[in-house]
Amino acid sequence: MKALFLCGGVGKRMFPFTEDKFLLRFLGKSLLEHQIAGAVTAGMSRQVVVANPQNAEKVAQITRSISGAEIELAVQEKPLGIANALESAEHLLTEEVIVVNPNDIFESSAYAGLLQEHKKDSALSYLVGYEVKEYFPGGYLVVDSTNGLRQIVEKPAVGEEPSNMVNILVHLHTSINKLLQEVQNVQTLRDDVYECALDAMARNGQRIKVVPYRDFWAAIKYPWHILAAAKYFLDRSEPQISPSAQISPRATISGKVIISDNVRVLENAVIRGPAYIGSSSIIGNNALVRDYSHIGADCVVGYSTEVKGSYIGDGCWFHSSYVGDSIIADGCSFAAGTVLANFRLDEKNISVRVGDEVVDTGLDKLGAIIGSNSKTGIHAGIMPGVRVGPNSFVGPHVCLISDLQPNKMVLPELRSRVLNKEDELDERKKSELMKKLDGLQCAE
Repeated sequence: MKALFLCGGVGKRMFPFTEDKFLLRFLGKSLLEHQIAGAVTAGMSRQVVVANPQNAEKVAQITRSISGAEIELAVQEKPLGIANALESAEHLLTEEVIVVNPNDIFESSAYAGLLQEHKKDSALSYLVGYEVKEYFPGGYLVVDSTNGLRQIVEKPAVGEEPSNMVNILVHLHTSINKLLQEVQNVQTLRDDVYECALDAMARNGQRIKVVPYRDFWAAIKYPWHILAAAKYFLDRSEPQISPSAQISPRATISGKVIISDNVRVLENAVIRGPAYIGSSSIIGNNALVRDYSHIGADCVVGYSTEVKGSYIGDGCWFHSSYVGDSIIADGCSFAAGTVLANFRLDEKNISVRVGDEVVDTGLDKLGAIIGSNSKTGIHAGIMPGVRVGPNSFVGPHVCLISDLQPNKMVLPELRSRVLNKEDELDERKKSELMKKLDGLQCAE
């Protein structure tokens, strides 16, 4: 049996993040590396990764560096959905295969549940199902009394969900050939050929078993889901400080903190875990890092900066800034006095516009979402949930209240006037104040 990871799709909801979600790094490793390791732990060392022409080289670099797994690479030329990805990798597949979406984070018990059901059941396919308490923008499963699949409803409207069980893309197929034969019969204008094929097979009496899963699951569909992913990895990590890290005796480190190689933590800096500091980063004087902050490699959290509950990519620089519950891509730089607000005055949930839709994030605390290589000027402010596109510039003293597209620059309107200085200061006031200060004594 092989595990097949689907890395050929294109994310449509992740602006301003432009890199594939499975390339996001957590605890120093890409999400794909974590997924491959999880499959190996579950006993599946033979794996296939389906990439696309744009990310194939990066995927190849990752897979070449992994030991303990036999990994083959297939290329999906166009992002035409799951069924097309399976067709692209058909020449590498055996009859039995587990198809996995690597952008979903789940426990190894999901694999164990599938394999256990496969041993005691004779179904053609096994799907992982997860019960949700609120709407999720994905596929929903309708099952009978024995958890046999009756129907798949892909992305129903809010309030029209046919059940409370969503489809997690961890699927075991005992005959990939039968599935691909059914794919040829599907007629649809959307990229849901795979789901339509499974739905048709279930309606035609083929036995497809839904395996309930109740452990941790998080799908990265929107940028703010990165925060939940970072929290997951931090919660399951152990505190560790690299021997090559340089930490001032006057710094404070408490709780579950992971400090990577060659990190420097300067005088009076405070790191309160859970937190992760990537390799060669610097936590400057009087800086505060706390509450599930995940900071990448080669970052500088400069003097008097506070980072709270944020995911920060590699190579970012901050100086006397506040970064609260934000998601920052690689290579960003914030000038002194920059504030990323994370809380509405009316204390309501923060919504973000995605295309033509306004999405409730479900979070009452969410800061900015900033694309790679963006910068701010001094005393810039960005309001909760505002997105800044890659390679953009938020100028000094700007308060940004709406999204900024890529490669744009927003600057303040200059309204200052220059006048002749005619007033003279009264030097006696300064002298009188100094006399008062001279009379003060330090408390013992």
